[in-house]
Amino acid sequence: MVVDTNVNGPFLMARAVVPRMIAQGSGSIVNVSMNYETMKRLGFSPYGPSKAALESESVIWAQDLEGTGVRVNVLLPGGATETGMIPAGLPEDVKKGLLRPEVVARPAVYLASDDSRSFTGRRIVATEWSPEDPDGRPASEGLGT
Repeated sequence: MVVDTNVNGPFLMARAVVPRMIAQGSGSIVNVSMNYETMKRLGFSPYGPSKAALESESVIWAQDLEGTGVRVNVLLPGGATETGMIPAGLPEDVKKGLLRPEVVARPAVYLASDDSRSFTGRRIVATEWSPEDPDGRPASEGLGT
């Protein structure tokens, strides 16, 4: 189920919408991932490897779609986030330190907008993103690095 959601789902969605995006000369795919350390965390299989696969897909798609007007980027919250992956019974003091899922909203809107039309193949950390620095301070210069 995790692999279907994080790997196959984005692939099937992209396959369904990219031809229309190419035909209109623009479009944006924003894949949500996680930091590299969490991908490798004990007990995070198959979740971590599925996000690694999603990032690999994103690298390939950004390259494949270069010059079409369709861009592909990866967005990370920037830390442990209050999601369904957080174990039940987590102490309240630890929960207070979790990011709210909304942290990705503003950079996701930017990445989906025409304002980011020349921005592709990047990995953006939401906690580092700001409207004053809309390109953000990426975790790396490109998805493949």
